[in-house]
Amino acid sequence: MRDETTVEGQVLLGENLEIHPARLVLREGRIARVEELDHAPDRWILPALFNAHTHLGDTIAMDLPFSGSLEEMVTPPHGLKHRILAGTPRATLVAAMRASLVTMERGGTAGCADFREGGPDGVAALRDASRGLSLRPLILGRDGGQGAGDGLGISSTRDVPDLERQVAEMHRAGKIVAFHAGERDPEDVDAALTFQPDLLIHCTHATDGQIRRIADEGIPVAVCPRANWRLGVARDSDHPPVSRMVAAGCTLLLGTDNVMVAHPDLWREMEFTATVYGLPAREILRAAIAGADLFGESPFLAPDHPARIVAVDPGRSGLSFTQDPVATLVKRVSAGDIRETFLFSPRE
Repeated sequence: MRDETTVEGQVLLGENLEIHPARLVLREGRIARVEELDHAPDRWILPALFNAHTHLGDTIAMDLPFSGSLEEMVTPPHGLKHRILAGTPRATLVAAMRASLVTMERGGTAGCADFREGGPDGVAALRDASRGLSLRPLILGRDGGQGAGDGLGISSTRDVPDLERQVAEMHRAGKIVAFHAGERDPEDVDAALTFQPDLLIHCTHATDGQIRRIADEGIPVAVCPRANWRLGVARDSDHPPVSRMVAAGCTLLLGTDNVMVAHPDLWREMEFTATVYGLPAREILRAAIAGADLFGESPFLAPDHPARIVAVDPGRSGLSFTQDPVATLVKRVSAGDIRETFLFSPRE
C-alpha cells in the first residue's frame, strides 16, 4: 500500500484505549499519523484482535459428543483429539483450519497463537491453510515441529519427555516457548516456570504465590474461560483467577482454545469473561488485543505502529445509544457489526 488511506471515527488510542475523535492516516501498512478532530463519524475504531491461544486443528472435531475427562479428551499422545487428528486426511485438516482462520479474520482478528500438532508436517499444513489470508498465525509446534514453526507449544511438563533439550534449543534459536500450566490443578505451574517461558496458557488453578511469581517475571498468561468451563476445569469466577492476576500486575491475554469445544470468536469470549468474571471492560478488551505483542510490535493504535485496525458501525445493531462504548464493544458487539478491517500482516 503506497497511497495514503484515512480512517475516521471514535478511535481507541494507545494502550489505555482512550476514546478520541480522530483520523488515522495509513501508509504502507502502518499508521503514518494520528490527527485529532473536533468531530468524527459515529464509528468505533479499535486495534484488531489477537487470539492468544488456539488449537485450530481441532476444528475437525467441532462439538463432538464426549463425556470423558480432560486427560481422555486432549492429553497427548493418545487423547481423543490426537487420535482424530492422526486419522484425518491432510486436505480435510487444511480445509478445516482455513475455515476457522477465515472466521477469525472476518471477525476482526489479525493473528493467533496456535499450538500445532503433527510435527513439521502439521506446521506446514497450518501455513498452507493461512496462505493468502491477512490473519497471521504464530505457530507453536509440537511433536518435533517447533523447528519449523515460530516456537514450541508444550501441553504440560507432565506430558513431554526431554523438555530441557527442546526448550534450550528454542531459547538458542530465539523462538517462543509456551506452556499449558495449571489447567486442572496447580501442580505443573512451578515446573513450567523453571523453563523461563515466554507465554503461559490457562493457569486456571494457579495459587497466589504462583501468580505473584508470574507477574514478577513478566510472563503473559493466555486465559480461555469458555473452554475451561466446557472442559470441566472451571465452575466459578475464581477459575481462572483473572481478577487476582490483574491485581498482581500480570499481563492478561485472551484465547479461545480448542475449536472442538469453543468457537474461535473473541467477541463471544469477551462477553463471557465480562459476564462471569466481572473484570473492567478495558482490561478485557486489552487482553483480546495485547497478544499481538508476541510478534514483537505493539498492536495498539499510535503513530508508526502496524495498521491492524477494526472499524465497528454501532448503528447496525442499535448500539449508538450506549453510555459506554468500551463496555458495549466487550459485551454486545459481534462480527456482524464490523464495517471494515485493515489487517496488514507483519510480513508485509
